[in-house]
Amino acid sequence: MNKTTASLRRQIGGAEDLQSVVRTMKAVAASSIGQYESSVRALADYNRSVELGLSAALRGSAQPISITEGKPQLGSRDAVVFGSDQGLVGQFNDIVADFAFKTLSELPGTSRVWAVGERVSGRLADSGLPVLGQFELPASVKGIVPLVGQILVESEERRERDNVAELYLFYNRPQSAAVYSPVVQRLLPLDQEWLRNLHTIPWPSGRYSEVFGDGISTLGALINEYLFVSLFRSCAESLASENASRLAAMQRADQNIDELLTELNGDFHRMRKAGIDEELFDVIASFDSLQGDSRQR
Repeated sequence: MNKTTASLRRQIGGAEDLQSVVRTMKAVAASSIGQYESSVRALADYNRSVELGLSAALRGSAQPISITEGKPQLGSRDAVVFGSDQGLVGQFNDIVADFAFKTLSELPGTSRVWAVGERVSGRLADSGLPVLGQFELPASVKGIVPLVGQILVESEERRERDNVAELYLFYNRPQSAAVYSPVVQRLLPLDQEWLRNLHTIPWPSGRYSEVFGDGISTLGALINEYLFVSLFRSCAESLASENASRLAAMQRADQNIDELLTELNGDFHRMRKAGIDEELFDVIASFDSLQGDSRQR
């Protein structure tokens, strides 16, 4: 297809419009990363308070391990996999879905998953993992709390109905800049070594506190808070990784558009110069022709 200056102008205009959209998405992604990373940092203090509460509750409980351990049905487990609802995130969903499939396939028995995000849901289904359901990702930090509540309700119903006590989390955790890596965390049953380590946590005041009232109810409430904190952190870190991946993709797209615009503008200027030169040659030729006719007369 032959290029014309008009077609090149249209291509340049389209590339500039696309670049404007890409740069807007870059700004949104960069802003989103900040809010999710801030929420994770703020959550650290609350998580510390929950661990101190668990330490006090376990210390005052006669049989702490049996209370929190539960009776998991061997070989039957559920997992929550955090992905994305939107595209333009590179290999973000493929990485976490492949990691979840590989990890769960190495465990004995059957595994079922909840997908958090439409894109990762399709990827998990393609891998052959039974998908129990799908949750929509929140658009901001404020939407994480309702999502965590839904996941806790669904998982609790599954444990009571089907006697499934194993629960895993899979998500991408940010490392540095646009780098992230998939991680797994077993939420239930509670890790016994972690429970024993809670006894060694030093109390801030130097004097250990005691739990008044029903210690079992207090312990159960604190475990629920621990589950909430773990899910909240997983979701926030996944969203931060998603936006970091999108930011990196938009930076590559912006660079590619810059290169395309340089090429298109170069073609446009060369074609315009060639057109001007051609018009000048026509004028000179016409002038020479007129001069020749005048001499003949």
